[in-house]
Amino acid sequence: MPAVPVVKPREVVKAFEKLGWVVARQRGSHIILTKKGHIATLSVPNHHEVARGTLRSLIARAGITLEEFLKALEK
Repeated sequence: MPAVPVVKPREVVKAFEKLGWVVARQRGSHIILTKKGHIATLSVPNHHEVARGTLRSLIARAGITLEEFLKALEK
């Protein structure tokens, strides 16, 4: 299994947008993403970088694998 990278919040948001998520709103330092037909929302912290554990949690809540996220991140 590849290691979870440390990336900037905007890169995380772009990768999730490629996977069908949409920025719904931003409240304070968190960017909220939603997806039609998906119950969960994703809250990406808009800090200097997204921590590995936080990113792993976001990927799990999105219902995708780390490999799928990394492919979207590369595109």
